[in-house]
Amino acid sequence: MPIIKVFIADDAPEIRSYFQMIMKNEPDMEVVGTASSGKEAVEKVMKLCPDIVLMDIQMENRMAGIEAIEQIREINPNIKSIVLTIHEKDDFLFKAYAAGAADYIIKTRSVVDIINSIRNVMANRLMLRPEVANKLMGEYRRIKEEQGKMKGTLKVMTKLTNTEFEILKLVFNGYSYKTIAQQRFVEETTIRSQVYWILKKFGMQKMKDVIHLLIELNIFDIYDL
Repeated sequence: MPIIKVFIADDAPEIRSYFQMIMKNEPDMEVVGTASSGKEAVEKVMKLCPDIVLMDIQMENRMAGIEAIEQIREINPNIKSIVLTIHEKDDFLFKAYAAGAADYIIKTRSVVDIINSIRNVMANRLMLRPEVANKLMGEYRRIKEEQGKMKGTLKVMTKLTNTEFEILKLVFNGYSYKTIAQQRFVEETTIRSQVYWILKKFGMQKMKDVIHLLIELNIFDIYDL
């Protein structure tokens, strides 16, 4: 029976000791090393070349474990990392998978779940638990929706006249209609009329909603508003 070489990275010594004890009872697993920080984990993993790394997230800094996973993956993509954490926030989960984690497990899960995860990852059986799959699908849908918003907004921006674009830029930067009218040497009613057509093109009722959309999508980064 091939032995799965496991490395444990966690800043809590009792957690490291606990999982070392558990692995001793598994005939197909061996703990080849431990670390108390992400930096130490990367250094030791490169020397020891384990099959699986159990990686905590928050160690010497908030994202230490995720940063370590990314570095390990870049240096040796054959080493697989499993996040073992107390954090259930979506942000941590998404960043962990983006960094290259093969699985994401909450420490309160049963020992059986954690041991099974190690074996599944080692065997390249990527079995997403329902709660993880739902979160990833939710994030995928959010990204697709945002892409749709971005595409639609950019399409509207290209349809603005030069005058409408300049007025939008001034409103975005906090100028009142009265001030814009004075700067452009026109009546305020003229500016309001042009704002009406801007709103019509965006399909919105209020300019503050347009501004909110531009901020949400960081359109100002593209157009330097």
